[in-house]
Amino acid sequence: MSKGVKKVVLAYSGGLDTSVIVRWLIETYKCEVVCFAADLGQKEELTGLKEKAINTGASKIYIEDLREEFARDFVFPALRANAIYEGTYLLGTSLARPLIAKKQIEIAKLEGADAVSHGATGKGNDQVRFELTYYALNPSIKIIAAWKDDNWKFDSRESMIDYAKKYKIPVPLTKAKPYSSDRNLLHISHEGGILEDPWAEAPEDIFVLTKSPEASPDKPTYVEIEFKKGNPVAVNGKKMSPAKLMDYMNNIAGANGIGRMDMVENRFVGMKSRGVYETPGGTVLWAAHRAVESITMDREVMFMRDSLTPKYAQLAYNGFWYSPEMKTLQTYIDATQENVTGTARMKLYKGNCVVAGRKSPYSLYSESFATFEKDQVYNQKDAIGFIKLNGLRLIIQNILKK
Repeated sequence: MSKGVKKVVLAYSGGLDTSVIVRWLIETYKCEVVCFAADLGQKEELTGLKEKAINTGASKIYIEDLREEFARDFVFPALRANAIYEGTYLLGTSLARPLIAKKQIEIAKLEGADAVSHGATGKGNDQVRFELTYYALNPSIKIIAAWKDDNWKFDSRESMIDYAKKYKIPVPLTKAKPYSSDRNLLHISHEGGILEDPWAEAPEDIFVLTKSPEASPDKPTYVEIEFKKGNPVAVNGKKMSPAKLMDYMNNIAGANGIGRMDMVENRFVGMKSRGVYETPGGTVLWAAHRAVESITMDREVMFMRDSLTPKYAQLAYNGFWYSPEMKTLQTYIDATQENVTGTARMKLYKGNCVVAGRKSPYSLYSESFATFEKDQVYNQKDAIGFIKLNGLRLIIQNILKK
């Protein structure tokens, strides 16, 4: 599939895999390599990336600031759906890959490139997310997936580290700490190497975005998050853009030890894997969003939406972001968010994120209905018939048994 390649656009992070792949592509296919790095909130990880790519052999590198697009068009739609994979994972990497692949296809068109490439392994989920997006947006583009290529000669990260040393390519991994990390505005993930034993506790020195709960402040931090149609728009009364709001929340939540998560998940390709994630701001935003929904969403609408949330998370996790079913599902999800406008007050304390209050101009909550005190709007005797009708099938079942 990759024969006769003249120019390749490589999704480039500057990490071990993609650093090696730049040189490998040039040696193997005698082609021009154009690197593309997406700024999704990695911060210091982007430092020196241009020089590194060029020194490794790339003819050019695009570094594009996609933080606002990532937050607005990928993270916030998932937030509106309350999407959580297998009850734990907030999809930080899953949501980033379709955007990177989308921009890669755009650059390939701009550059007149005939192929795209990525550094995802043949065992993981990212290969699927990248390649399904390529197919959805440009089915005719050639794909060079290095780890699955017949010419790929590396069988481990250690062999790649040796290759990098041979060509004097600086890489952030060492044989002593051979785990990989992937960071963006929503989270940072840690996988592989010393984390592959699911019984072993993750060492404290891997954490980047979060303090340990033990080291976090001894007094709680209160924060008020304002939502409009399901999207967070302001914190403590200050309006912010999507990316700035997420960055702000990461700092507050991370300082309070919130957002650490250690899970064994089911990869799309069929195996289980262990991942350690830090999602500080996202953890608070998801909880706050749910709090505002609790007073603004109709019960049956919420029940139906919640029944679809696992499917939404699965589609995002498995790489079907640009599928027709995801487009249809997102349309329904967004319709449920029409009145999800209001404010949640959150209490952050030593790894805990607790709802301390919620309010909305569209609130369906009525104290006059819910009160245990005397009221003028609800006749408690009405519940007698309500319960009898709902229990009718149980009564009939019991009678027939006798």
